[in-house]
Amino acid sequence: MVQTHDGAGMLGAQTKTPQSPDEAVLDRVPNPHPDVDYLARFTQPEFTSLCPVTGQPDFAHLVIDYVPDKWLVESKALKLYLTSFRNHGAFHEACTIRIAKDLVAALSPRWLRIGGYWYPRGGMPIDVFWQTGEPPKGLWIPDQGVASYRGRG
Repeated sequence: MVQTHDGAGMLGAQTKTPQSPDEAVLDRVPNPHPDVDYLARFTQPEFTSLCPVTGQPDFAHLVIDYVPDKWLVESKALKLYLTSFRNHGAFHEACTIRIAKDLVAALSPRWLRIGGYWYPRGGMPIDVFWQTGEPPKGLWIPDQGVASYRGRG
C-alpha cells in the first residue's frame, strides 16, 4: 500500500523518483470545494512498467477521473508515484487496479474511475477499466478521449 502524507510536502522541493510503488508517497491537500461534486482528471500518456515474465517494458495511456471529497491528490506526488512503476514488474491489470486502489485509499474520493489503455505486446492490446461504483447524479463526465486500438486491418 502506498504511503500518504497530508500537505504538499514534495511541492517546491527537489525529490528523487521512488524506485517502486511501495516506496512512493502520495501527498494530499485539502479540497477547496468539498461542497461541490466536480470531476478532476489526470492523464498520463507515457506510463511505463515492466512485464513480470520477460522484463520488457510495457507502455500505457492512463486516464484517471475522480470526484474529490475532503482531499485532492497533489500532482507532483502523483507524477512521481506513477513514474515509480517504471521498474515495477506486474501485469497490465495489476498495475491499473493497484493505481486505482492506492488513490482510493489515499483520498477516499466520492467516485473514481481509471482507464488503462495499454499498447500492444505480442500483437494484442489489453485495456483495463475500473470504477468505484455509480458516479454522483448530474456529474458531467467527458469521454476519456482515447481511441480504441486499431491495427492495419
